[in-house]
Amino acid sequence: MTSIKKKHKARRGKATSLRKRLRNVSDRPRLSVCRSLTNISVQLIDDLQGRTLASASSLEKDVKGSTDGMNKTDVAKKIGTLVGERAKKAGVTQAAFDRGAYKYHGRIKALAEGAREAGLEF
Repeated sequence: MTSIKKKHKARRGKATSLRKRLRNVSDRPRLSVCRSLTNISVQLIDDLQGRTLASASSLEKDVKGSTDGMNKTDVAKKIGTLVGERAKKAGVTQAAFDRGAYKYHGRIKALAEGAREAGLEF
């Protein structure tokens, strides 16, 4: 097995382990983050019903136009605020933060802080 395959397998294992712990402990919706080199997206997922309650992405038309010239961390904070507002409209005030296999720093941390500022509790 090549080192890249080992790295991807380890990353999948970390994310799966974290999601398993979140599902067992909490009956709250899960705030799942997906990050790429250039963009970030987040979904508020109700695992009991298997549906998405709210979502936000840096690829949305209204967001993309207003984030020109911003660095990626500021965009992530704006996305966090946006998903927090959309969660409030959906009637959700508490969520379990699913960072996947990403470390809690940089853009992931900024997204979480933005969601907290919008009124979402982790």
